[in-house]
Amino acid sequence: MITIKNKEEIEVMSEGGSILAEILDDLESLVKVGNTTLDIDDRAMELIDHYKVEPMILGYHPVFANHPYPAATCVSINDQVVHGIPNHKPYTFKNGDLVSIDLVIAYKGLVVDSARSLVAGEATSEALALIGATKEALMAGIKAARPGNRVKDITMAISGSVPKRFGIVEAFCGHGVGFDLHEAPQVPNVLIGDPGPVLKPGMVLAIEPMLTMGGHEVEVKNDGYTVVTKDGSLSAHVEHTVAIMKNGPEILTKRSKVR
Repeated sequence: MITIKNKEEIEVMSEGGSILAEILDDLESLVKVGNTTLDIDDRAMELIDHYKVEPMILGYHPVFANHPYPAATCVSINDQVVHGIPNHKPYTFKNGDLVSIDLVIAYKGLVVDSARSLVAGEATSEALALIGATKEALMAGIKAARPGNRVKDITMAISGSVPKRFGIVEAFCGHGVGFDLHEAPQVPNVLIGDPGPVLKPGMVLAIEPMLTMGGHEVEVKNDGYTVVTKDGSLSAHVEHTVAIMKNGPEILTKRSKVR
C-alpha cells in the first residue's frame, strides 16, 4: 500500500535528509587513493552517532540473503553496481576507481535514502561521462515527479535522458520510502509495461538510476549482496529522496540552508 506523508512528516524527512546530505559530504572527502571502504563505514558510524540518527541497513535482512547486512553503508567500486559491503575484506581505493556510496538513515522515526558516485584520484573522461549521465538521469526523473503524472513518467524521463552508449540497470529500481526502508510503489528506471500509480501530494520516493558503460545485465556475488555488471563494465549510482508536493517535486536529501 502506498503511504501518504503529511506536512509535518515531510518536514521531519527534510531535516533528516539534510543530515544525510551532510554525512555524505563528509564521506565523499574520504574517497582518496590509499583510504579504504572500511574508512568510509567507520566514519559513517561516527557521524550517525554524532547526529543521533539510525543506520537503517545495518542488520537489515532481506529475504534473498542468508545473513543480515553487516555495515552502515554500501560502498560499491567500479563494476559493483550496488550493495558493496565495505567491511568485508575492505578495499583500498586506487587512482581512477569509480566509487558509489549509498546510505539510509532514520531520523525521528522517518527514513531517508541517498547515494552518490565519484572518483578516487584522477578520473577518466569515460568515468566522468558515466557519472554525469547518471546525475542527469536522476534530475530528469525528479522533474517528472509531479502530481498528476504517473510513475511511468519518471521512468520515461530517466530512460529518455540516457545516451545510447550507456546501459541502464533493469534489475534494481527506486521505491517509496519514509515509514519503512522500502515502500510501494516501485520506481523502475526502464519501462516495464505497467504505468504505475498516479503521483499524489504526500507521496515520497527514492529515485535512483543506475547506469553502466556496457550492458544492463547484473549478477550477485557470493557474499549474497554485492551486485556487479555481468560484462565487468563500470557502473554509477545516484539517488535522492523526493517528496511529491502540490507544486511539484521537492528534494529532501540535500543540505538545508539553515543547517
